[in-house]
Amino acid sequence: MRALIQTIKNIAKIEDLRYRILYTLFILLIYRLGSFIVLPGIDPSQLAALKNQTSDGVLGLLNMFSGGAFANASIFALGIMPYISASIVIQLLGIAIPYFQRMQREGESGRRKINQLTRYLTVAILLMQAPAYLKNLQVQLPSSAFIFQGSFFWFSSVVILTAGTMFIMWLGEKITDKGIGNGISLIIMIGIIARLPQSLLFEFANRLETQGGGLVAFLLEMVVLFFVFIFTILLVQGTRKIPVQYAKRIVGNKQYGGVRQYIPVKVNSAGVMPIIFAQALMFIPLTLAGFANSETLTGFAAAFSNITGFWYNFTFALMIILFTYFYTAITINPSQMAEDMKKNGGFIPGVKPGRKTVEFLDTIMSRITLPGSIFLAAIAILPAFAQIAGMDSQWAQFYGGTSLLILVGVVLDTLQQIESHLLMRHYDGLMKSGRIKGRTGSASGM
Repeated sequence: MRALIQTIKNIAKIEDLRYRILYTLFILLIYRLGSFIVLPGIDPSQLAALKNQTSDGVLGLLNMFSGGAFANASIFALGIMPYISASIVIQLLGIAIPYFQRMQREGESGRRKINQLTRYLTVAILLMQAPAYLKNLQVQLPSSAFIFQGSFFWFSSVVILTAGTMFIMWLGEKITDKGIGNGISLIIMIGIIARLPQSLLFEFANRLETQGGGLVAFLLEMVVLFFVFIFTILLVQGTRKIPVQYAKRIVGNKQYGGVRQYIPVKVNSAGVMPIIFAQALMFIPLTLAGFANSETLTGFAAAFSNITGFWYNFTFALMIILFTYFYTAITINPSQMAEDMKKNGGFIPGVKPGRKTVEFLDTIMSRITLPGSIFLAAIAILPAFAQIAGMDSQWAQFYGGTSLLILVGVVLDTLQQIESHLLMRHYDGLMKSGRIKGRTGSASGM
């Protein structure tokens, strides 16, 4: 406790760090306040049916990512997921289309162009999702919930919902530029955390009921959650350095040397991005169905709206594995890594520099990414098993899944940035046992 108090005092002494933390908290407060501002023309006292619709299923997930704004019929109801979907499309185009490949190689100017195109595509997605959301409101809410209707209501609401998501994007960019941590990730995380106290209390009340299993069942859930949390931290951090000895065993080369030599790769190089990408795409069938109630859906739409169903979880897990390979491929370039090693005078004992080193690194990444992606997929679909076991649907989302992975990853990244500020001013870090390892920090070289 004394060390924690001293760390807080050290943070307060660093003016720049103190300003960044307070600025980030201020921006997040604005986001949370906006999630309670109801769309003009809708009676906020008659949203009970909408809240019931978002109590579980895919709509429950969508409501969680928006921090409850979806169920509140808020100006931020569509959240940040349209921007995530647009980012996925742009990154996929960067693989298939030479024009986008050239922009990726142009450095800062290319990055600005890509960001601008991502914003345009986000607006296009919002112009499709906003009418679907409004149609869902008309189906779910009684006619008395609408103070006024007609073309003006539809036009103004579409504009407000679109502007709401774009404003969230702007808030995220401000946090990234002037605050602490990644803005978009923090906004997603704060929406998830906002649901945690309510879900915990609801699950506790359910367990104390006659058929709930009692306090012992609740304590058992807490123990399981603790171990899942620890495993998730290990998975998000990954392995920051692969010993050459182990790497050569992976490739099948038994003639190795230099046990103390390391390869700068990780078991989980992609972090939580594959989860976010896959989850964003899993929302598409629901969007195409117009946010319809899962009980009225049939066929394809019904199968992909049931988060405890086989096809939903099988497809979700498969997409996570594919996106893990995809994201690892675009973030880690074996050719560039081998070139950097050569420039710095580094080498892998027993492996020739140049093409042989590239092939060696590529083989390691291909084989070591598979178990990492499988573990990531297993954690992602774990809430479905928790829900089948009888847990409340909202509480089950914290047993792994997108919620816990994002929560752990973002917290580690933010703490790592705070620790970097402390160490740069020659203060003690946040942990005495060693530096915090975030999911985005680059591994050190050999």
